[in-house]
Amino acid sequence: MKLIIYFKRHRFLFAFLIVAVAIIVLLPLASIRPIYDPDELSYGVTFSPRLVRGMGLNWQAAFTAALDDLGARQFRLMAYWDEIEYKAGVFNFADLDWQISEAAQRNASVILALGYRLPRWPECHSPEWAKDLTAQERQEKILNYLKQVIERYQDRGNIIAWQVENEPFLPHFGDCPKLDKKFLDQEIKLARSLDRRPIILTDSGELSFWVLAASRADIFGTSLYRDTYSYHFNRYIHYPLTPGFFRLKANLTEFLSMPKPRDIVVIELQAEPWGPKPYYQLTKAEGERTMNLEKFRDILEFARRSSFREFYLWGVEWWYWEKEVNGDSGMWNEAAKLF
Repeated sequence: MKLIIYFKRHRFLFAFLIVAVAIIVLLPLASIRPIYDPDELSYGVTFSPRLVRGMGLNWQAAFTAALDDLGARQFRLMAYWDEIEYKAGVFNFADLDWQISEAAQRNASVILALGYRLPRWPECHSPEWAKDLTAQERQEKILNYLKQVIERYQDRGNIIAWQVENEPFLPHFGDCPKLDKKFLDQEIKLARSLDRRPIILTDSGELSFWVLAASRADIFGTSLYRDTYSYHFNRYIHYPLTPGFFRLKANLTEFLSMPKPRDIVVIELQAEPWGPKPYYQLTKAEGERTMNLEKFRDILEFARRSSFREFYLWGVEWWYWEKEVNGDSGMWNEAAKLF
């Protein structure tokens, strides 16, 4: 009884000691991953035509520039459900066909992301016709759409992996329904049954526990951000993290995941501004609070020291907009050095 009373009185001290011991025990894990030399690193880009269209620019010209001027040879592309199946049972693959074919002509590889939740706001991209469906009806339609997409591109040799959903375990970001883990597993099972290429699952680098996603994936993809804007707190945020945080997290993920992924990559490396409104509506000063040429160089080095070797940059549309609209080729030319 006395012991219980003593514990209650000093519970904060005990909690502090437990955390301190955990840090002491786990900290060495942050140093056992290799840190690669710059010439060992691999870079690609995520490209979204809908974002370029939203800026009033020609998305095909932007994609061609990324291939021929920038020199990118690794892409993550999106099969947005609301664009692919714009009417119930009616599928339009024209834009995605064009992107994959243009990439193939330059020997560029493609990770094809598919599912209800995909990159770019509002994260979940539902066709208008599907918004009044019940959860079960929507899931049935999503599985059919996944089947249509994978079967459409099974013979495309430059597709190297399928990404199923995007950051599904990040609950508080995006206009999305609550995650149904059983349905996510159905999606993954369907993709595996249709094709043998690796399955990628992704999660937030700063805000999520990677194991749930990584245990389901052949390849796990994390995001990595340094300066962002929080819509919840209505303020800019700089993550006070070190590269060791990501090394530790990667080691723990590989240790705890069953089965463990064959590789961990940075699927989304910040290379564009983040503010209270779309970056192309921010002033130059506002945009530079979260991304500029100096910050870009810093995050590249931060990411390298985080022990990863493969990165997909998030921001090629912004570099193109800066170059074409503002006449500023700084980010575009700096990024071109990586490819």
